[in-house]
Amino acid sequence: MSLPPAPAPTPSPALPLDGLSAIVTGAGRGLGRAEALELARLGASVVVNDYGQPGRDGSGEASAAPAEEVAAEIRAAGGRAVAHLGDVSDHEQAGVLVQLAVDTYGKLDILVNNAGILRDRMVFSMTEDEWDSVIRVHLKGHFNTTRFAAAHWRARSKAAGAPVYGRIVNTSSEAYLAGSAGQPNYAAAKGGIVGLTTSTALALAKYGVTTNAICPRARTRMTEDVFAGFAEPTGGELDALAPEHVSPLVGYLASPAAGKVNGQLLVAHGGMVAVMERPKVAAKFDTAKEVFSYEELTERLSPYFEGRPANETFGAAEVLGLKRG
Repeated sequence: MSLPPAPAPTPSPALPLDGLSAIVTGAGRGLGRAEALELARLGASVVVNDYGQPGRDGSGEASAAPAEEVAAEIRAAGGRAVAHLGDVSDHEQAGVLVQLAVDTYGKLDILVNNAGILRDRMVFSMTEDEWDSVIRVHLKGHFNTTRFAAAHWRARSKAAGAPVYGRIVNTSSEAYLAGSAGQPNYAAAKGGIVGLTTSTALALAKYGVTTNAICPRARTRMTEDVFAGFAEPTGGELDALAPEHVSPLVGYLASPAAGKVNGQLLVAHGGMVAVMERPKVAAKFDTAKEVFSYEELTERLSPYFEGRPANETFGAAEVLGLKRG
C-alpha cells in the first residue's frame, strides 16, 4: 500500500519590498538605523549611508563603523546590505551613493533622506557657518541624492516607455510646523525640505515616483536635549519616543501599498500618524476702495491679530500636542 503524497509546502507570503533596493542616509544611528532595519525586514536590499562623525553638530572624524555595523546587522538577520561612507551634502558623493545602489542591486527603487546635523543658536547669535552647515547637510543633502535618483528613474522610465517604481521619503520636522526659537537654521532647512518634496512630487509623478515627507518625533542623539524632560519607561515597554514608532511609516511609504500617496506631509510618533493639510486661508480682507491704504489695513488687520493668542504660529503646537504633559 503506497503512502499518499506529502502535501506541497505552503509558499511563504512575499514581503512587500521583495526585489526592491533602497538607500537610507544617516542610517548609522537613531532614526536612520531603525528605518534601514525596517526596510530590510520588509524585504528590501539596503545601502546604509552614514558619514559617521561622532558629533551631532557634524564634528569629529568621519568613520565607516556606524554604517558598517548596521549593514552587518541586516546581513546577520538574513537581509542584503552594503555600507557607504559619504557626505550627502557633497554633490559628487551623493551621485556615487546612488550609483552604488544601481551597481550593487541593478537599480534603485527607494530613497530615504534622513541625514542631518544640529548647530543650534538664537538667530541674533548665529554665525554664518552655523547657518550654512545645517542648510547644506539637510536641504542640499536632500536635493543632492534626489537629483541623482530622479535622473535614474527618468532614464529608466524613458527606456521602458512606461512608469517605473520609485519612492522618496524625506525628513522634515515639527520645528518647521510649530517653530523652534533656537533653531532658525534647522527650521528653515526643514521647511525647505517640504517645498522640495511637493515640487519633486509633481515633477516625478509621471515617471511612477512618489515623494513624501515625514515629521518624526523620536528620542535620538539629535534630540536628546529636546526630550530631556520626558522620562523613558522603566518597565520594559517601548519608549513612546522610540524611533521604532516612526520606521513602520517609512516602510509603508516605500511600499506598493502607498502608490497613491504623493506630495504629503505626515507627523509620526508614539503610535500616532497625522496627515497634515496644506496651509489654508484663515481670514480674508478686501479693500473698500481700489487699493488698500495704511490706515485701512490698520483698521482691518490689527483687531484680528489682537484677538489671537500671543506667540501663536499656525496653531500647530495645540494640534500636535507639543506641550509637555
